[in-house]
Amino acid sequence: MEDATMEDAQEHLIGQEDSDDGEKPSLLHFHPPSRSTRVQVQRSSVCSRAYFVVVMVFFHVYILNVIGLLLYVHYNNGPGELVSADGDTSASVSDSGSPALPHSAPAPAELHAEEQSQTFSLARIEGIRVGHVQQVSLTPDRKHEMKTISLKPLLFEIPGFLSEEECRVVVQLAQLKGLMESQTTAPSQGQEESNQPLLSLSTDEIFSLLDLNQDGLLQKHEIVSHSRSRDGTWLNPDNLQQILTGLDTCPTGILTLEDFKRVYTVSQRPGQQRRLNLRSRFQQRNKHTFLYQGPGSHHVLQTLRNRVTSLTRLPSALVELSEPLQVIRYEQGDFSNAHHDSSASHSESTCAHSRLARNKSALAEVPCRYLTMLFYLSSVEEGGETTFPVADNRTYEEQALVQDGVDLTDTQETCGRGNFRMNPTAGTALLWYNHLSDGRGWMGELDEYSLHGDCPVGRGVKWVANSWVNVDPDHQQQARYQRVVAQRHRAKSGTEEHYQPLSHSDLHQDL
Repeated sequence: MEDATMEDAQEHLIGQEDSDDGEKPSLLHFHPPSRSTRVQVQRSSVCSRAYFVVVMVFFHVYILNVIGLLLYVHYNNGPGELVSADGDTSASVSDSGSPALPHSAPAPAELHAEEQSQTFSLARIEGIRVGHVQQVSLTPDRKHEMKTISLKPLLFEIPGFLSEEECRVVVQLAQLKGLMESQTTAPSQGQEESNQPLLSLSTDEIFSLLDLNQDGLLQKHEIVSHSRSRDGTWLNPDNLQQILTGLDTCPTGILTLEDFKRVYTVSQRPGQQRRLNLRSRFQQRNKHTFLYQGPGSHHVLQTLRNRVTSLTRLPSALVELSEPLQVIRYEQGDFSNAHHDSSASHSESTCAHSRLARNKSALAEVPCRYLTMLFYLSSVEEGGETTFPVADNRTYEEQALVQDGVDLTDTQETCGRGNFRMNPTAGTALLWYNHLSDGRGWMGELDEYSLHGDCPVGRGVKWVANSWVNVDPDHQQQARYQRVVAQRHRAKSGTEEHYQPLSHSDLHQDL
């Protein structure tokens, strides 16, 4: 019975295959078409995925190109807006073959508020190696040789930077203006140096004066509020920086009377915190004056400033708004102990040159000098060398400045032990950088190796001149300062047809 039933079912199925003109498929051949359909779907999916990948690749390349273009424009314009006197941003190549940063041509007669440089980078001449000589073009009629003397600090010698006539004119202009005694002189023989303050105050009294709210605790804002002492009395900038350093190391961020006594005693002790004491113990004996080099000054002074701009390849606005030319006369026995021309950056101090745009509550004003150019205006028969005690040392340690009880910063006693000494030769110039680069094209930390001094003159008279280029470590602060100067000039000139330069007293204070 079961066999008959199965046979009937098979006949029924065969009948279905033969019906509908053979168009209806059998159950035995139903699955293969289904598999074929799934394969077609997968191929379509693969094509769609590949198309999506290609589109995304082109999209990302386009985005990267846009970002690259924006970065190029950003870094060519620079984050800082430095007011330039001429707006020249053309790049040049140094004689050594290495590309130079954008620089300015010699300064023109006017300073325009609208003109701005296109770079915030500070040019820096490559030293290559000690003894390397490169040709520089400073005057139309001749080439000058610039020799690398040291790499720590980066120091160059340029013989014949000034002519004999130019040296004579600068000396005569200084004599015409009049020279004054240096503010810091060594005590005369038999007279002991006195570190006593002009005001006789005990440590308790000083603490009480600083403690504004009389709560028995000294906070940072209370110290800063008394920091603008400019009369050289008991609380000078070095003392204040040392007190603030002690405050920063205190876990509570405040000083008790006992803490203050300890910190203040250290700040007054000779030999402690030598970096600060280098200035507080600095001694010199000479006569000096300052000569303005802007519009209306003697043409030799303006030519000298333009030559500095050309050599350093810095924006002319930086050179124009820097300190005036300092001229110094060293007579027999005159000297200056080893010192740094610039200062280490500190969060509570501001640059003296940019005082017009600074925070009024800043701790103290300090010199900020990116580089120094020293000009020998006369030769010396004996002595008077410029010494760099630690030039090209493998390492720099402040403790090493005292060797066998002898202080290398004391040029009166140890001038002959300096690593490098330069004999004064009329017309020769020295250029060195007081600061390292910050790695981003601006002014970085103080170069400790730039420590230098002047040996006592043995016989003859030594005339030198210092030209400093002032730069604020904060390029935004420097830009604000230059904008303030430009705005003051624009307000002062008004509708006047001819340029009337700002007076030197409006921009600078002789340091």
